[in-house]
Amino acid sequence: MTTPPDPVALLRSRSYLVLLVLAALVGVPVSAAAYFFLALVSKLQGWIFTSLPKELGFHAEPLWWPILPLALAGVLVGLTLRYLPGTGGHSPADGFKAGGGPPPPIELPGIVLAAFATLSLGVVLGPEGPLIALGAGLGALAVRLVKRDAPARVQSVMAAAGSFAAISTLLGSPLTGAFLLMEASGLGGPMMQLVLVPGLLAAGVGSLIFIGLNAWTGLGTFSLAIPGLPHVGAPTAAGFLWALAIGAIAVPVGSGIRWLGLFLRPHVERRIVLLTPVIGLAVAGLAIAFAEGTGKASSEVLFSGQSALGPLISNSASYTVGALLLLIACKSLAYGVSLSSFRGGPTFPALFIGAAGGIALSHLPGLPLIDGVAMGVGAMSVVMLRLPLTSVLLASLLLSSDGVNVMPLVIVAVVVAYVASARLTPTPATAAPAGKTSAPPETSPPTTQAPQPLNPSASSRTEP
Repeated sequence: MTTPPDPVALLRSRSYLVLLVLAALVGVPVSAAAYFFLALVSKLQGWIFTSLPKELGFHAEPLWWPILPLALAGVLVGLTLRYLPGTGGHSPADGFKAGGGPPPPIELPGIVLAAFATLSLGVVLGPEGPLIALGAGLGALAVRLVKRDAPARVQSVMAAAGSFAAISTLLGSPLTGAFLLMEASGLGGPMMQLVLVPGLLAAGVGSLIFIGLNAWTGLGTFSLAIPGLPHVGAPTAAGFLWALAIGAIAVPVGSGIRWLGLFLRPHVERRIVLLTPVIGLAVAGLAIAFAEGTGKASSEVLFSGQSALGPLISNSASYTVGALLLLIACKSLAYGVSLSSFRGGPTFPALFIGAAGGIALSHLPGLPLIDGVAMGVGAMSVVMLRLPLTSVLLASLLLSSDGVNVMPLVIVAVVVAYVASARLTPTPATAAPAGKTSAPPETSPPTTQAPQPLNPSASSRTEP
């Protein structure tokens, strides 16, 4: 039997210091790549849905306009998943995934292309999943370039650091991204700090890179945090009752979205090139139906909802309850069908739907607007992500300094939704696109294994 390495001894080793330096260096190009990827996606979204219609002679975006980019998204993603190596990253219908090892370099083009087409052409998914995969792949590749025969576990640590850097500010804070990755991968035990410290260092460097590039380019920081929200008061007894209700309401909504994605996925994967454009057209139809029914922009149904979340909360007074319910229905259906075939992250659409539900419920007595938004965001996040700690942090982060006041209510809503969804929703099985080998079904989230000793001969011994 081989005794496990001593974490304290590894922390004091020279090789670990070298690993920290490499993590800091990796954080720079990975975060810069993530920044410009997000900036390009944002620019293309604005050009395709705002500027291009005007350049073609329309006064504004025609009602039917989403049909064109969503059909194109289906064609591009279908061809990418069918013919490029890999599967374009994890299927978002399985929920948020981390760990399981970095993708090999040959699969990175497929991940980038599938995510780029998904995000820029209006599909209802977020950027966090592809960015984490991209950061992991680039981090592991950097290790191979520095030392081709580096131990596999060292490559895993650097892949984790790359993932930390890639989403360093996407969720509003490097710490939120760290919690997301730790909770999703099951990282824990005495070796946790050995993986966490390089990741936090890379995330801190990445956050500085995002801030510096924003100051230099003015393209934005692409962060979740929403400034300028109304002040939040202390929790009330009515608020705790609402927390129980919102936690319970989120379960059938989120479970229905997940069921729709999982139900459609095997059917789409059998003819992925043909049916992915059909899914894109379905998303376009839902956006058009919402715009026709409410007079609002179709973009509120399209995209991940990351940039639309702040305006939705700030301009909530301009929405009737009927408009909010139609928005929730159309966004939820578009989200569910997008999960079946496209590639992206499941986080931001869940946040948006939860916020819209909280706003709709705030028209009832005893529920302040911001309290409802925070509890809705937390409850929907935990149903879709199955990550209770991260869901509480995401909901509280939206409120900035007022997050402490509403956090007890968010915790109650998250716990209720988490326990109820865990009891009622079976764990989904993974599947690969048609024409590619499918892995055996997983019954639990993948875990990140602890790194091997950086110098195994000096850190382990064999006993009789």
